[in-house]
Amino acid sequence: MINLNVKDNQIAVTVMGQFTLNDYRELEQAVCYGIQFQGTVNLLFDLRDMLSYSVDVAWEELKFSREHRNDFGRIAILTGDQWVAWSMWVNRLFMSADIRLFDELELAQSWVAGGELPAATA
Repeated sequence: MINLNVKDNQIAVTVMGQFTLNDYRELEQAVCYGIQFQGTVNLLFDLRDMLSYSVDVAWEELKFSREHRNDFGRIAILTGDQWVAWSMWVNRLFMSADIRLFDELELAQSWVAGGELPAATA
């Protein structure tokens, strides 16, 4: 299940439990709408309560990322899962976005909104 919060060119996504293909498609619609009306989109993924995701979600994410490789500005990811962190680094190969991993929600929110990070975190 996901919760989407859209404000201007920023989309905050919170994933709780299983991240399904239907959830991902809901996210894709929000992103495409943002791209159409705002241009570049910034994303904040809060994956701290995500229990799992399926291979079809991973595949769809890879395809969507490649298709929209230049449509993202900043992508902040909150997670404690090392596999998610690893996939973030792989995804950097397919996107021009600035992708960062965070432990703290407030830092991620500030950075996605265009703020600077403290030197020790950047």
